[in-house]
This record gives sequence, C-alpha cells and structure tokens, in this order.
Amino acid sequence: MTSIIKLHTISGAMDESPPCYILQIDDVRILLDCGWDEKFDPNFIKELKRQVHTLDAVLLSHPDAYHLGALPYLVGKLGLNCPIYATIPVFKMGQMFMYDLYMSHFNMYDFDLFSLDDVDTAFEKITQLKYNQTVSLKGKGYGISITPLNAGHMIGGTIWKIVKVGEEDIVYAIDFNHKKERHLSGCELDRLQRPSLLITDAYNAQYQQARRRARDEKLMTNILQTVRNNGNVLIAVDTAGRVLELAHMLDQLWKNKESGLMAYSLALLNNVSYNVIEFAKSQIEWMSDKLTKAFEGARNNPFHFKHIHLCHTLADVYKLPAGPKVVLASTPDLESGFTRDLFIQWAGNPNNSIILTTRTGPGTLAMELVENSMPPGRQLELDVRRRVELEGAELDEYLRTQGEKLNPLIVKPELEEEESSSDSEDDIEMSIITGKHDIVVRAEGRHHSGFFKSNKRHHVMFPYHEEKIKYDDYGEVINLDDYRIVDAASYEYATDDGPNKENVKKEEAHVEQQTNGNGHCDVQLLEKPTKLISQRKTIEVNAQIQRIDFEGRSDGESMLKILSQLRPRRVIVVHGTADGTQVVAKHCEQNVGARVFAPQKGEIIDVTTEIHIYQVRLTEGLVSQLQFQKGKDAEVAWIDGRLGMRLQAIDAPNQAEVTVEQDAATLDSKTLTLETLDIDEIPVHNSVLINELKLSDFKQILMRNNINSEFSGGVLWCCNGTLALRRVDAGKVAMEGCISEEYYKIRELLYEQYAIV
Repeated sequence: MTSIIKLHTISGAMDESPPCYILQIDDVRILLDCGWDEKFDPNFIKELKRQVHTLDAVLLSHPDAYHLGALPYLVGKLGLNCPIYATIPVFKMGQMFMYDLYMSHFNMYDFDLFSLDDVDTAFEKITQLKYNQTVSLKGKGYGISITPLNAGHMIGGTIWKIVKVGEEDIVYAIDFNHKKERHLSGCELDRLQRPSLLITDAYNAQYQQARRRARDEKLMTNILQTVRNNGNVLIAVDTAGRVLELAHMLDQLWKNKESGLMAYSLALLNNVSYNVIEFAKSQIEWMSDKLTKAFEGARNNPFHFKHIHLCHTLADVYKLPAGPKVVLASTPDLESGFTRDLFIQWAGNPNNSIILTTRTGPGTLAMELVENSMPPGRQLELDVRRRVELEGAELDEYLRTQGEKLNPLIVKPELEEEESSSDSEDDIEMSIITGKHDIVVRAEGRHHSGFFKSNKRHHVMFPYHEEKIKYDDYGEVINLDDYRIVDAASYEYATDDGPNKENVKKEEAHVEQQTNGNGHCDVQLLEKPTKLISQRKTIEVNAQIQRIDFEGRSDGESMLKILSQLRPRRVIVVHGTADGTQVVAKHCEQNVGARVFAPQKGEIIDVTTEIHIYQVRLTEGLVSQLQFQKGKDAEVAWIDGRLGMRLQAIDAPNQAEVTVEQDAATLDSKTLTLETLDIDEIPVHNSVLINELKLSDFKQILMRNNINSEFSGGVLWCCNGTLALRRVDAGKVAMEGCISEEYYKIRELLYEQYAIV
C-alpha cells in the first residue's frame, strides 16, 4: 500500500524567505519548521494561521528564528496544540534565541506579537530527542516514526528522517553542513541510502565558499589591524548558534601570547550571554569528536572562556578596561539589538571595523551595507529607537495615574509596617485572653496618664519579636528573594575570613541586587515603567565594513556531490532563489535520475510514488453497514459500493466556519466517495479467508484442544495419522482425511484462524 504524500510550501520556496512547510502523509499533517523573518511581519504567516488547527506534529531543525521564530506566536496566540519535536540543544538554544530577539525588539518599540510567557509556554510543549532516537507518532500519526540525525550548521541542528511503517522514507535536510568545524561535526547524510523522497534547499547552490584557513586569516588580519590602529571591532553574530564557533575560535586566539591580543578586551554582548555559554558548557557531547575527547580526557571544557567578558548591556561594555575592544554582539541583521546600537556609535570612526558573518534577508541594514559597497563618508538615515526608564516628574505622574492597580511591585513600606504592628498588637491581646502567651507581668501601681483613653492594654514581657506570616487565599505568600540563587561572585565575600560578619552580609545582599539587575534584566525592564524615545538620525559611515562568511553551510559544489551520492528517487527543491533552485533541479534530473519538484511559494504539490492513486472517502451510511472481522493485526470487511463525487468533503467544517479568505478552489473541490448500494444491487461474492497461517502455530492450538499432532515430511498429521494438513504453493492450507467428528472439529479450529469476509 502506498501513502499519498503532499507538500505545502507556505514560505521558503523560490526565494530565501524563512522555511515553513506542511508535509502531508495521508491524513497526517506535519509542520516542518516555522521560521519568521527579522522584522516579524504579521502578513508573512497569514497562510499558516489558517492551517494551524489542522496540524498533527511540528518538527524543528535548527534553534534560530529563521527556523522556529513563529513558534511562540503559534502556541501563545493561535493556540497550536500538537506534539513538537526537537533535539535538546535546539530546545535550550532556541529559547535563548527567542528571549534575546524579544528583548531586542521590545527595547525598540511596543512589541506585542508574543510575550516571554508565550516563549516559555511554547518550549514547554517540545519533546526533546537525542540524535538517532526513533519516536513513533501517536493518535492520527500511528505508524509514522521520526528520527533526528546530525545536520551540522548549529548545535543540535537536525536532518529529519520520516518513515511510515513498511513504506518509503522521507528525508528533510535543509541548511546542513558536511564539513567538520571547531565545535561541530559534519552532517550524517552519507548514512542514508537512496531515500524515496528528499526535501532539500538550494540556498547556497550558486555560492562558492573560501577555504577555512583563508577565512580565518582574513578575520584575524582585520581584528589585528583595527585594534593596533586604536579602533574597535564589531562582529555581528547570532545569539546562540554560529556565535559558539566564533567565540571558541577567538578565545583560542587570545590565549596565544604571540598574537599580542591579550592587551585588548574581548566581549560577548547579548541579553542572555551568560546562559548561552552555560548551556554550551553542558552540551559538549553534541559537539565535535575532538572537543568531546579533550573534555573526557583532561576534563577541559572548551567553553570555559578565560578571555571573553560576558556582557548583558552596553553599560557592561563601557566598564571594560579602556582601549580597543572586540565585541561579538547580536543580532546579525543590524535591524535591532546591540549591533544596531554599537553600529550607530562606532560607524563614524574610520579606525573602527564592522564585520558581518552571515547573509540576512533582503531589505535589512546588514544586506544594504554588503550589497552597496559604501565609499567612506557616505551618509545613512536611520531610526534610532530605545526604551528608557521614567524619571522625575514623569515617574511621579505615572505613579499618580496608574497607582498600584497596574504596577503591584510599587508598595508603600510605611503602610506595611503599620499593618504588621497593629496585627502583632492584636495578637498579644488575644493571647492574654486565650492563655497562649509568653511570661506576662502586669505593671502594678501604674496607670495610663494620657489625655485620650487607650483601647489597648500594654504588658511587660520578655523581648520577643514574632514575624507575622502573611497569607492569602492560596496559603502563605512566598518572597521570591529568599529562594533566589546568588551569583558565583557573591560567594567570594562569604569565603573571606574577615572579622566583620555584618559587612559580609551587606556585601552579599548588594551583589545579589546587582546580579538580579544584570542576569534578569529582562524581568526588571518589564516591571519598571518605561517610555520609548524615537528620532531620525543621519549616520556617516566611515568605518571599514567587511563580510566574512561564518554561516557554516555546505556550498553549492559540495551539495551537488552529496546529492549524487545519495541518489534519491524524488527530490523537492525549496529555500533558494529561482536560479539556484533551477541549478539543483537540473543536476538531479541529469546526474541523479530523480523526479524533481520545484514548487512556488504557497503551492501544494503531490509527490506520491504511484501516479494513479486516488483518495476515496466512505459515506457514513456505508460504514454503518460494514461487518468487520478480526484478523491478526486489524479488522477487515468486504465493501460493495458505488463510486460517486461530492462537492464538499464529508468531514469538512460547517459553512459557517469557513472564512472568506479561503480560496474558492478549496470550496469547489470535489471529493471521491463510495456510496451505499441498494440490497438488490449488492452482488454475491465468494468468501475470502485472510491470514498467513503457520502450521507450527496451528499445532500449538491443536495441543491446547487436546488433539494429538506431529510433523512428518512438512505435513502435520493429526488424530493418529488419519488427518493431514499441508501448505500448498499458493499459500493455502489443504486438509485431507476421513470424514469424522475430529475432522469437523479441526476444520472449525482452522477456520477460526482466518478473518472470513
């Protein structure tokens, strides 16, 4: 039996937009990646909105926004509720990507497409897998298994192998890298042999990469020349993907005393830099064999950086020692984040250098700088937008208008103290009445001499301060600060054997406040009242701008060689320019001999192996008349019906639920159905026995029914040699013997082993 396989290219076809595809295997719909562009254009995923409630599973291949950027929006705002699968690093690093991206955009404008809570909710739904771990889908996807394989490019990057039991295998491989790198191994495409369907990209089909040594020397030369001219270097990188390769390389370069770079500062700047490096330290087993062996042997963690300063704000960069700096900052497109801020500040100085490490989408500032090679002194008009905290009169006005309703974090401590003191006094008075109290002594001969009569009686007692436990409808109110882990820096104070313990505690508290300010700046920014400042600024670009490729993807020549080795039967080429797509398609037709499909954006293509296969739906009236018989692994029934055509699918939504946006073609599409026949029209048919019976299994059944039997010459003899059962060439079982009571009993047992329809 062959499945009907279709692919709907929502995005990433005949262009370089982010990949987003729906793979349909019979009735199961699997979303392959859900990327979003840098500008988070809502029109970009309009088509995906209509499909979100029809999805049965989501497979994520890489942790960056180009592959999973729309996931928080789909889960948080559109209510996507189906299993999501990704490798462990894609889960962890993907979360860091989305945190950093959210903060970068939130600091520039009122970003409301999704929130940090939506990010958390989306990633909580992800099922984390290891490489080569096969998982079977449940429910509607029963019979389909998925296996993640190493793709290179980014840590945890995945090539997905999708197999339906007993049928062909589908391989989804985009943005892979066959080359070994410093921190990653190459992809495992060579392990796959002649897949039935390969979905691959043409992103680098016409791109020729420089050699790794030449690329690294180019970067080192640029950095050395710039810092020796007393200039700063801005390297635009992503948040938690390709940045690991660059950070590891530069830290090794700074270790080398002969390089002379130890005198200069090296920094990694993004909103989650500390967490990214901590996650990288814990995921060495996902990296290259060289790093894994070094870690296992000498316990030397390659991401325990000695020269890289982890910064979360621009203020942290300014606190670095004076002098030239090399800063790895996010995001790579210069549209938002710290790279845009530093570009605006550093672009005017001819001694500075801006290095772009990857290609970004068309229309971004980074692509404009690369494609339009600018002469020194060229001017750019940019929107400079940033978020600042309210101060002075503005803050007072905010507190007056909003009050404690909208900002529950602003609490008046005086009221709290008065409330607690009155509560404690009430408790003392009640304790005297009930008898539960400390030693209480009434002051004899002492009377109240105030002008106003006092309602409360004060008694002398041992000095004891009882902390009042505050509680609400759900129990005790928890103070989060009591359970917050202090950063490693604070323990330096605790280990000192200084005489003044009080000072130690004060210093610890101070460090904790600082840590909360830096490590959890996203929370702090969201809690404090802020405002947006926007202005149009003319930037004079004098700095040297250079693109050095650290994308980590296979180039065109290598990709075509890999396709020739794989020799897939069918190929779908996506995610590349029209020219690049044609290059890959032509190569596959001429050198691989595969059926090639090159869909347009928004097109649905049918890639079923057998051409003359049609999907037929059964009417409810026909299904209710079927008499199912239980076979070995399933229930089967004989169907007699008439092939018909209906204008609307049987299980289609009600007309009221169909939106105006849906294509007229969808509403007018015809569905093949099997209609019920009248009783006098149903033809007579011979009974069909369905099963693959083994005589050895039937011998066990005879033994359980106290019937003696034994094999002799491939024949099963029963009842002291009076009955014989033998297999016929056509796969049937022949029964011979004298007519007797045992004959009919054995025949009845034999019939029970078959589903008779």
